[in-house]
Amino acid sequence: MPHSTQSDLHGFRRRGVLFVLSSPSGAGKSTIARRLLADEPELAMSVSATTRAMRPGEVEGKDYHFVDLEEFRRMVAEDEFLEWAHVFNHRYGTPRGQVEAMLAAGKDVLFDIDWQGAQQLFQISGADVVRVFIFPPSMEELHRRLTSRGTDSTEVIDARMARAANEVSHWDGYDYVLVNDDVDSCIRGVKTILAAERLKRSRQQGLIGFIRRLTR
Repeated sequence: MPHSTQSDLHGFRRRGVLFVLSSPSGAGKSTIARRLLADEPELAMSVSATTRAMRPGEVEGKDYHFVDLEEFRRMVAEDEFLEWAHVFNHRYGTPRGQVEAMLAAGKDVLFDIDWQGAQQLFQISGADVVRVFIFPPSMEELHRRLTSRGTDSTEVIDARMARAANEVSHWDGYDYVLVNDDVDSCIRGVKTILAAERLKRSRQQGLIGFIRRLTR
């Protein structure tokens, strides 16, 4: 897989970060992702393909790539996804080509995916993947947030709460965990993680050559 072409003042290049944010629905992940993208020009969002219908206000190619079930199955069969999952009777997947193109263009890539997708991505891309799980302050608060949206029926909220309990049980498959009891504080934590991961020695391509020049 191609890697980032970003260079610093010292002339060596940094490998791109595949930055995963996961959380139960209602824990604030989407808000955090939007703020992160607005504040981090070197970060680009991975746009998933989905079989679910477009919702009012959504834009093709920005929010999702909307495809029918037949097309999704074709993409799976032809290995066009880095990861994919079946969630609430719909399918979601990360197109491989767009991620490789963003990395080649010097972008880090942000993923809004669940634990199954994070696990699949890690199995494929290994050391390039950084996984962050966002907890709600409590399950009671999560239920309150889902209810206050006013967009879902009681049955849908109950299903989301059941899925949330399952998602939380996979927290130990992540590199970092944060509790979103204050969104500004949580965003600062996410930014700190991203900054530190970008600086990891293992991501600095050409570092050995720089050190050899430095110590001549």
